[in-house]
Amino acid sequence: MSQLLINHSPDLKRLRDEGYEIEVRGGYLLIHHIPYVTQNKEIHYGVLVSTLTLSSNETTTTPDNHVIHFIGDDPCEIDGSFITSIQNNNALTILTDQITINRTFSNRPQNGYPNYYEKVKRYVEIISAPAKYMDSSVTATTFEVIPDSHQETIFQYIDTNSSRANIEMINAKLDKQKIGIIGLGGTGAYILDLVAKTPVKEIHLYDGDSFDQHNAFRSPGAASIDDLKLQQKKTEYYYKIYSNMHRSIHVHNYYITKDNLIELEHMDYVFICVDRNSARKAITDYLVDKTVPFSDVGLGVNIVDDKLTGAVRVTSANKKKNDHLPLRIFPEDSDNNEYGTNIQIAELNALNAIFAILKWKKFSGIYVDFENEHHSSYSIGVSKIFNEDVAT
Repeated sequence: MSQLLINHSPDLKRLRDEGYEIEVRGGYLLIHHIPYVTQNKEIHYGVLVSTLTLSSNETTTTPDNHVIHFIGDDPCEIDGSFITSIQNNNALTILTDQITINRTFSNRPQNGYPNYYEKVKRYVEIISAPAKYMDSSVTATTFEVIPDSHQETIFQYIDTNSSRANIEMINAKLDKQKIGIIGLGGTGAYILDLVAKTPVKEIHLYDGDSFDQHNAFRSPGAASIDDLKLQQKKTEYYYKIYSNMHRSIHVHNYYITKDNLIELEHMDYVFICVDRNSARKAITDYLVDKTVPFSDVGLGVNIVDDKLTGAVRVTSANKKKNDHLPLRIFPEDSDNNEYGTNIQIAELNALNAIFAILKWKKFSGIYVDFENEHHSSYSIGVSKIFNEDVAT
């Protein structure tokens, strides 16, 4: 992937062709073997690190900022004093599990850098000039080829969004997880949309329904008439879409029943998006028994005085907190259940999914969780979120 990106990006290709030791690793560009002078007036070599902005998986675009990172000591003038014109931040920062930088430099041209060639070239000139003055034989252009490490990624293309935000290490907390999504109606489909944008190891989709016309109006994206004519299973329809982004989506075009509950035993987190209480109860009982954490979603909307009212809720449980479930998950299928009505609207499905995703990410250590609630409901009419079943 990285060599393809270099070959198709004129600025990166020019750097390589001129002899710079460049490497693309995840969402970062690394330039190795950068000579610089230390405080002790010795010549050392460091690594420049820049975020990458891509117009596609194969081509760079204009850099998103003018700063650049450095792995090494503070570059100095020939007298051992710091090169103050680029000083910005000396904080040790872990960008990924493979990249830790300890310097950040800033040199802002009036109109920014038009491409990565100009950006790298300018920083190399500033950092390496004292070293070249001391020893004219030192150079950053060694024509040494950095082997393509073939970094395995769960995505079909590089996640430059996380690298730009410097949150790759935070998101990496999810990369060993196997996620189950049971039910791909409106809420389940939005959950898939959000989970597919995370680096989880596997995503398993369970649903026996076909993707019908009414589903198109409460699901993410815009299904075409041709999509509807195919009368696909929901799992197959969504696989075609989200496998464009995530490599490890597994299709199970059947319902979860007591006969196949065992398939959930090795999941790291399960989202339950079903509308039958009896099925929900069987699934949650099994997951509690197997200590698999989960979030169960529900949406109830009613028509009152020619307007819509109702609530969306997320009930979660894990090994440490599940004693609240008998009060939240009912075994009987009933049309009178507060969350059992079948009115579903895209924005409420999306909101329900977002609440479930936030709870999962809190459980996984992505977000701060001060409340530690395991039942949360949003009331439409009063625009309030009610948090209950707090774990102590």
